Amino acid sequence: MRRLSVAVMTALLVCACHHHPNNEKAATSSPEALFSPGIVAPDFAQHLRALAERNGHGEDNQQVVDYVVAQFQRMGLEPGNNGSWLQDVPYLEASLHAPQDTQLSLEGPNGTTRLAYGADMLASSPANLAHVALTQSPLVFVGYGVDAPDQQWNDYAGIDVHGKTVIVLSNDPGWSGQDPSLFKGRNFTHYGLWVYKLEEAARQGAKAAFIVYDEAATGSSWSAIQNGWKRPQRSLPQREGEARLPVAGWLSTAAAQALFAQAGLDFAALRQQASQRSFKAMPMKLQASITIDSDVVQKHTSNIVGRLTGTRQPNEAIVYSAHWDKISHDGNPIRRMVDSSSGMAGLLEIAEAFVHSAPKPHRSVLFLATAMGDSGMLGSRFYIEHPPIPLQQTVAAINLDTLPIAGPDRTIALIGYGQSQLDDYLEAAAKMHHRSVTPDQAPERGFFFRSDQINFANAGIPVLYASSSAQRTADAGEQTFDMHGAIEDLRMLYTVGDKLSMETSYPQWKPHSDFKRPATISGR
Repeated sequence: MRRLSVAVMTALLVCACHHHPNNEKAATSSPEALFSPGIVAPDFAQHLRALAERNGHGEDNQQVVDYVVAQFQRMGLEPGNNGSWLQDVPYLEASLHAPQDTQLSLEGPNGTTRLAYGADMLASSPANLAHVALTQSPLVFVGYGVDAPDQQWNDYAGIDVHGKTVIVLSNDPGWSGQDPSLFKGRNFTHYGLWVYKLEEAARQGAKAAFIVYDEAATGSSWSAIQNGWKRPQRSLPQREGEARLPVAGWLSTAAAQALFAQAGLDFAALRQQASQRSFKAMPMKLQASITIDSDVVQKHTSNIVGRLTGTRQPNEAIVYSAHWDKISHDGNPIRRMVDSSSGMAGLLEIAEAFVHSAPKPHRSVLFLATAMGDSGMLGSRFYIEHPPIPLQQTVAAINLDTLPIAGPDRTIALIGYGQSQLDDYLEAAAKMHHRSVTPDQAPERGFFFRSDQINFANAGIPVLYASSSAQRTADAGEQTFDMHGAIEDLRMLYTVGDKLSMETSYPQWKPHSDFKRPATISGR
């Protein structure tokens, strides 16, 4: 396990010791260290340090699990998964054999082009096949690869892609076009997610799909995508009736341009046409071949669930979530520590505050530490498929991710602003804390779709994901670390959950939202 530098740990320890009830005991990293009943910077720092010490660069770190369970026990929470602290999450892990020898061959009337793994393209088998051979599969360009009835848009209309390989552009027609009436204009939608594109291609019967990389459209560098795809690929076991592609991957921008040129097509012109309603998918007169061999093994990890049972409506719940296993590749030790552990430290602080609250919540409050946050939020997806409290009785979900380290901010950015009535709850909490709420400052980046709250939203549960805007603009140095902004955010998010826990009504999605709540058993 890679440890943080002594200088960083010392700086954090100094932060943690200010105004703590027992500095010597609190300076340890044991679960038995003394903690205050409220949400305070020394306790947050103590959890952050303890989690960072235990959090290596793997996603199955038992030391982190043990620490979180020990903290839940110390607080006096109950096991939240039908009498257990842990929710077993089975998954498949596929590791590509000899990627340096893996090539994508493109044959056409003008000859054959071979694309190298890593530099030109990336590929894996979403269907988790140990061996798959794509042989002379006809290529079809399907624009953005979107079938969106709510937008009266279907890139697959009028063409049969069964058994073929589809080439798909990044993001969606609204983001890339000049017409703000398409989709949500420059605002990111779930139709722009690469996961959606691969799932839609599978539903359409394609055998393979490759997404054309575009830095602005994806919000990620090619090297970041390379790093993600070069790691073992993880997925939940395939559900009955679920379609998955035998082969899928990415094409670099240069490789895509070469591919279109080989087919005698103008890539720039077609990309522009793909954002217009008149666009029609087209065969490319090329054939793709690739062989992928992988080691596929079944493994297990765990979500961690603590519960504070409500005094009046125990079968209804508010869920607070944070991932316990995120991998951070940031070269700055402080940012790496915050990226990998701050959300989890915040979850523990909010749980501590609820345990010591008076009066006690009328509804139950679940504290969910999810696994595999860096592997498609698989832990929260599994929780949604196997909830210990039915989704119909889940009032709301409040998600914590990387928390700010650049100090207090008078504003807090609500990611996904305008989607649900939880906006109003956060506005009320902000007023109480003498702050104000702003919409997401970068909706085109799609942050709403890139953390665990999206799985709750897709299941119809109104979600709240908010953070000081300083989070995305800070450029903290080695010794810069100010936790007070994180503490202010946590206190506001606690206020929202506390109010929800004392009510009987259910917050709803707004009429124009992309999501819809499942009907509750009580009919509210």
